[in-house]
Amino acid sequence: MKKLVSLAALTALLGACTTGTNNNTGGGYGTDGFGEETLITTADSQTLNNAYLLAAAPKYYIGSAYKVEDVQYIPVEDMTYNQTGVAGIIPAELNGTKTSNGETFDVNQMVATSKTLPLPTIARVTNLDNGQSVVVRVNNRGPFVNTRIMDLSPAAARQIGMNGQAKIQIQVLPEQSMQVKNATIGASTPVQTVTETVTVTETVTTPTPAAPVASGDYSVQLAALYSEDSANAMAARMRTYGNAVVVKEGDLYKVRIVGLNAAQARSVIDSLRSNEGMAPGLLQNGRWINADSI
Repeated sequence: MKKLVSLAALTALLGACTTGTNNNTGGGYGTDGFGEETLITTADSQTLNNAYLLAAAPKYYIGSAYKVEDVQYIPVEDMTYNQTGVAGIIPAELNGTKTSNGETFDVNQMVATSKTLPLPTIARVTNLDNGQSVVVRVNNRGPFVNTRIMDLSPAAARQIGMNGQAKIQIQVLPEQSMQVKNATIGASTPVQTVTETVTVTETVTTPTPAAPVASGDYSVQLAALYSEDSANAMAARMRTYGNAVVVKEGDLYKVRIVGLNAAQARSVIDSLRSNEGMAPGLLQNGRWINADSI
């Protein structure tokens, strides 16, 4: 059993980060909706809520492969993630909007977006121009341009002295990320244990009719993961939508609902979008097609 870092330890780590002072400069907004935010330094300092970073989320969201300007991105659970690139700042006017995993964006919290990391994930972000760092909770997809790998909340940007785009390093904190994942999964599935204990047969067989046509031409892909255990766990959880299986292709374990006809595939895609916040992919006879083409 993994030893999880305590909240106190994370607090100590956060305390080591320094706060930068920003100059008030203007910046344009990108077409992705996550453009550059003009930061205004005030005398009021925001109190970081450390408990928020490790709190359970409404759901643990990974999602399926997607493209941005013809570049494909595959969301995966990667606890060794360590990359450098350019970051921007999430516009303050998005305060109060919903994130991809069902949280509410708060400009005063240390949060960020990522194209591929699971939501939520805990990561350390370092401004490579000044060496200042901040620990953030990654809780939303984006930025949807290929020139940036992350966007930070205005509060997190101030913490590392950003007043526009900056070159950063992102390092996933694996133990803290597992802690928030376990808290989220545990909080979001309390009823399953009771259901399985009461009527195991009915619970397992009830969702089976959702995919009665085993020879259907369509498959809906939910995610592509490096972890086989995570893929199997997701497949088990997604069997309420149909015949969810794990297909190994190269180093990835792909979770798919298979054996669907066109009507069933359309229904599954719509349900996954509305209930799980996913952006599933669609295959017909093993070939990728537009998920909205049926």
